[in-house]
Amino acid sequence: MLTLDKIYHAAFVLKEVARKTDLIVAPALSGENTVYLKTENLQVTGSFKLRGSYYKISQLTEEEKERGIIACSAGNHAQGVALASQKSNIPCLICMPDGAPISKVEATKQYGAEVCLVKDTYDDAYAKAIEIQKEEGKTLIHPFDDDDVIAGQGTIGLEILDQLADADAVIVPIGGGGLISGVSFAIKSLNPNCKVYGVQAAGAASMYNSVKGGELLTLDSANTFADGIAVKRPGDKTFELISTYVDDIATVSDDEIAAAILALMEKQKLVSEGAGAVSVAAAMFNKFDLHGKKIVCLVSGGNIDVNILNRVITRGLIMSGRRSTLTVALVDKPGQLLGVSEIISHLGGNVIAVHHDSSDPNMDINSCFLRIVMETRDEAQVQQIKTELISAGFHLV
Repeated sequence: MLTLDKIYHAAFVLKEVARKTDLIVAPALSGENTVYLKTENLQVTGSFKLRGSYYKISQLTEEEKERGIIACSAGNHAQGVALASQKSNIPCLICMPDGAPISKVEATKQYGAEVCLVKDTYDDAYAKAIEIQKEEGKTLIHPFDDDDVIAGQGTIGLEILDQLADADAVIVPIGGGGLISGVSFAIKSLNPNCKVYGVQAAGAASMYNSVKGGELLTLDSANTFADGIAVKRPGDKTFELISTYVDDIATVSDDEIAAAILALMEKQKLVSEGAGAVSVAAAMFNKFDLHGKKIVCLVSGGNIDVNILNRVITRGLIMSGRRSTLTVALVDKPGQLLGVSEIISHLGGNVIAVHHDSSDPNMDINSCFLRIVMETRDEAQVQQIKTELISAGFHLV
């Protein structure tokens, strides 16, 4: 059973392995509120998951340890379990979805764990782990639906209140729900006036749908690049705790998550994975009714797949109005490109790519489409450029 004493005990056990991560003010992200970042992306293994897995393994009996450990994970829990198992000299097998980032798979192996890749999603990896656990009798370390795991994650709540006692609200990512269950239980037990909000990716809103619907629901699919929170079915324990202790839940789109990753990188010099940035995305895009408050955004992990980082940055630039594409229908004659580029340049835009298409069958023979990619300051500047082009007689498609 989850208790405040258990969370305090977890904090004591974790002193030897987990960092008390910094809580830093982020004025560039603040807007109307004062935003603080709880930097679990700088935790050992690059994620908060070490806390719950290490505490859970520390509480196993000798018999449970001798049977060996099995776990399932999209990546971060895998690394936490692998490190904790290594420190305790316990053999460890991790089932991971085959779409997990290569960097997370390799990091898990480097901590000494054996990895079993399973086709499709986290939920499929979980089913495989249960199958092996029943066949071989290994001890299962669940990534979120376990009181000891939740208690370990709850130590973050203790740290937040110690670092910012007068916090008005804490925004927490949700996948299966273990992190926010522990954090909300700790915070509400010690400061009931502090709001706790949860955030999910819109393409994997299993807990959001469950809480709003009043019953535990399973998604047909989970579609988001935020692999750490791509869970089709949340936990039974976590559903009950979230229904009791969390004030509200919102969702953010993948584009909004990308914009948050870019903002963290550019303005705060912090690398976050998609799952870790959803809390910042919720604050940036005003998903909750907060004005003039002290808000803590929990950046839960920094293990982003470098293979998608460029795409994420590009999408973040587009989302924030920093990169735009215009298609202009022109009469194909000399000087047209010069006229368009002069307007863009005069208004401070920077053309970085031009594509001239005169082969589209839907336009006149003496016409062309001019596709221009440009760097801009924000969406207001994009609209200014569009307005000026239209005023000059150019036709935007």
